[in-house]
Amino acid sequence: IPKNETPINKGIIYLAPPNAHMMLIKGKILISMGAKENHWRPAIDVLFRTAAAAYNSCVTGIILTGLLNDGTSGMVAIKEAGGICMVQEPNEAEFADMPKSVIKNIEVDYRVSLDDMGYILEDIYSRRNCEPTAVPEHIKKESEITIRMASSYDQTSQLGKPTSLTCPDCGGVLTKINEPGLTRYRCFTGHVFTENKLQQDYIERTEETLWIAIRMMEERRNFLLSYESLKETPLLTADRNKRAEELKIHIDRLKDMLAEVSKPVD
Repeated sequence: IPKNETPINKGIIYLAPPNAHMMLIKGKILISMGAKENHWRPAIDVLFRTAAAAYNSCVTGIILTGLLNDGTSGMVAIKEAGGICMVQEPNEAEFADMPKSVIKNIEVDYRVSLDDMGYILEDIYSRRNCEPTAVPEHIKKESEITIRMASSYDQTSQLGKPTSLTCPDCGGVLTKINEPGLTRYRCFTGHVFTENKLQQDYIERTEETLWIAIRMMEERRNFLLSYESLKETPLLTADRNKRAEELKIHIDRLKDMLAEVSKPVD
């Protein structure tokens, strides 16, 4: 497990430390407690994106078994910088989401069995001389923002189109970043979400709000029904019962809304 600014040496496998991003610059590994991407830290997209910015066509990205679409955005950066894309054959992966997402959105160079990856990599790097290529500006900019943990709206807005949406984690303005087959949203503090993940976050927060509203209405209704007073008159009792019944109608409507909101995202 590397520390911040650990030199990169051949023949060594480096594992990202817990709860920290692992990033690359020329010759070094950087470790950072930067903002989470899709609620992950470390995040594979952060590693791939900074590797593409630092090593352009000399990078080979490999996606193995995994859930959701993590790794797709980073692999887009590797391909746009001239690197190689390799994925595990989804049919043999324990969780096929990640390799399937890459195959769906990117022109994959190698779609192979796990057992075949070793000799393919050996063949690639025994006969291929890496020819440095120009890295697209947007990849370099986003990599720099991530490495510096920049919190600038002006810088983030250069990566895409600012929206009226806000970050579910910190409330910052989100910038929409369109990539081949993929859309991401990035806030100026550094949080990043794929479109599906952002939608799911909004759904979860809507559910939380509705549950709070239901709980508060239930408490008020229970209070009205259990109210005791020696001076209570039949007229006041009827009024309280009427208001309690109206609250019950609103509670049922909120529960119907909650059931609708909670339907799975396609």
